[in-house]
Amino acid sequence: MVKHVILWTFKDELSAEEKAQAKKEIKEGLESLKGKIPGTIDIRVYINGLASSSADFMLDSSFDNEDALKAYAAHPDHVAVAKNLIVPRVKLRDCLDFEI
Repeated sequence: MVKHVILWTFKDELSAEEKAQAKKEIKEGLESLKGKIPGTIDIRVYINGLASSSADFMLDSSFDNEDALKAYAAHPDHVAVAKNLIVPRVKLRDCLDFEI
């Protein structure tokens, strides 16, 4: 199994209300991909970080193998969520992919 974990930080110019709305939309968008893309085991988005956090939200996803992760990354539904909901709103993205 392969884990795909991403931490994002929003752009500074977003208001608290815009960030809250964005978190909700991104969570719904990414989590809706579970079951649509072959090889995807689980997709969870965490949006309620503690004040001590240095990122705004996190993706924790699992895939059958590295090929399934690559298929997910290129899948049109995933690309649409990233392009329309995430990329315009974030300034930082950190990713860690690993086998377990």
